[in-house]
Amino acid sequence: MANESDDGNYKRVPLSRARLLEGAMAIADAEGIDALTMRSLAREVGVKPMSLYHHIANKDDILDAIVDIVFNEIALPVDNTDWRTAIRDRTNSTRAVLRQHPWAISMMQSRLNPGPATLRHHDWVIGTFRGAGFSWVMTAHAFSLIDAYVYGFALQEKTMPFDTPEDISDFAETLIGQFPTDTYPYLAALTIKHVLKPGYDYGKEFTYGLKVILDALELLTATRK
Repeated sequence: MANESDDGNYKRVPLSRARLLEGAMAIADAEGIDALTMRSLAREVGVKPMSLYHHIANKDDILDAIVDIVFNEIALPVDNTDWRTAIRDRTNSTRAVLRQHPWAISMMQSRLNPGPATLRHHDWVIGTFRGAGFSWVMTAHAFSLIDAYVYGFALQEKTMPFDTPEDISDFAETLIGQFPTDTYPYLAALTIKHVLKPGYDYGKEFTYGLKVILDALELLTATRK
């Protein structure tokens, strides 16, 4: 890999751990995590596979590091934000980051050697709930519930056969034309009366569901004080 210098000549970019991780992210984002191998990474950065081991220990080392990079991209609001706003903003940011790196959905909680950004993220979430008066038990419940929701929704978005409201409309129209509406009346009615209405956006379901969860947590916490 080479970059053009100010004088118009090309110079080779030195191999480094940061450069390798950048290449690993590029492969995973473009082709999925299964496409990331030592050989594909070496090809991405323009070196022989054995050269990689001067900067990384093995593939697990790479996976741990790029998952930590993803956690580092999640925005954590400032300390003076109220807990609902802080958790809502962090969860919305998590969903947005996972849309950029869908390969990470199944890996965010699976690594055995979490990096500093991962640990900082988890500590922030726990601290936000504790600062709002959540007990240790309720903090654990809230953390698990919200992450199950955001990762599950992100997985749904990743696997659904549409990306935009226009895609949803086209898909819904095609779907409803493939089955007898009198046999599946409720499915047909929901599609016609809700999904096919102008302005429908599946992403709004995430906002609604998150509000329900936050409302429930707030109520449970208030009743247990």
